[in-house]
Amino acid sequence: MSTILAVAQRGESILTLKAAEVARTELNSPWLKELAAAMYATMLERNGVGIAAPQVYVSKRVIIVASRPNLRYPDAPEMDALVMVNPEILEKSELTILGEEGCLSVPNERGQVARAETIKLRYFTLDGVGVEMTLSGFPARIVQHEVDHLDGVLFIDRT
Repeated sequence: MSTILAVAQRGESILTLKAAEVARTELNSPWLKELAAAMYATMLERNGVGIAAPQVYVSKRVIIVASRPNLRYPDAPEMDALVMVNPEILEKSELTILGEEGCLSVPNERGQVARAETIKLRYFTLDGVGVEMTLSGFPARIVQHEVDHLDGVLFIDRT
């Protein structure tokens, strides 16, 4: 069983920083894999559909996107969890969709946020394999929300 980590809350300075890139030498390392496992366990424990490393006090560009129905998002589509290292949004559709968001770092608060309907992104796996993909709908919303965390932006800054 992986460690459940403390989650930084709104007002804490770690949530306002631009996170550092994960160095190539850190890819495929035990610490990075342990961080990802602990982030995943923490996200599940709190019924999240995504989490960013700064939310667990690690200012590194690592996010997990794991859309699935749960208490907080009953209509979320099911997808396998993706750990994204150094994610970069390459393109965003002009079409934006207003949708409700919440955040593990802003408990008991939700807001309507306009996000691109479709995004194209590039990231590395934990093993250092480069991936490019296109996501639409709710998974695209999660990526945009989590990448905002890497840039020190909370969803409430966008409502």
